[in-house]
Amino acid sequence: MATSAAVLERPVRVGSGAPGALAFWSEVTRPEAVAALKLTLGVSAVCALVNAIAGTAIAWVLVRDRFRGKGIVDSVIDLPFALPTIVAGLTLLALYGPGGPFRIDVAFTRLGLLLALLFVTLPFVVRAVQPVLLELDTEMEEAAASLGARPSAVFRRIVFPNLLPAILSGVTLAFARAVGEFGAVVLISGNIPFKTEVSSVYIFGQLQAGNGSGAAAVSVLLLVISFGVLLAIGGFRRWRTRHDRV
Repeated sequence: MATSAAVLERPVRVGSGAPGALAFWSEVTRPEAVAALKLTLGVSAVCALVNAIAGTAIAWVLVRDRFRGKGIVDSVIDLPFALPTIVAGLTLLALYGPGGPFRIDVAFTRLGLLLALLFVTLPFVVRAVQPVLLELDTEMEEAAASLGARPSAVFRRIVFPNLLPAILSGVTLAFARAVGEFGAVVLISGNIPFKTEVSSVYIFGQLQAGNGSGAAAVSVLLLVISFGVLLAIGGFRRWRTRHDRV
């Protein structure tokens, strides 16, 4: 009977990695963690989509158009690379927060999150597309236009296929940066759980609360998601380039 009792009291081990896996799953499926992850991925996806359109348009204007102040605009594009992101968050909060000069208050809202992420990720698409536009031969565009093709058709059939790999590269980098951004959003988001709290801020909060395992679990999940997106877009780019060559 003593032996039976000892057997019953002995903990059952499903596998050597089971406790760690269960702890990881428990941390990443907490309601607050899930809400932060959904918000992070959603805002990052919208940010990447806006960057794909706005970044391509800005790169097009910088390469194909001439206007006063072009050099200044071209330099401002690189500002997020040189500016500490926490300074960007403070600036956005001062301009578009309570009492801002533009009387537009987006502080502690999801729109404020989107603006902050757009500011720090826009250069990725612009700088990825700009060199391709500079090297793009315009003779095919002029030939198509001389044959009566509309500008929209020229862009869709000639320009866009050449720009697509660069756009995808910039969008992927912008998405990965937005997923892990902390400095630009920590102030303007307000860190309201289930409303404006993104995963990076959630991780910081877990570290402050002494829950290192929870912070590590969500961090690993973000890393896996970003790496998976990079691999998927890279594979699509290689397939598309090989397909175009064939």
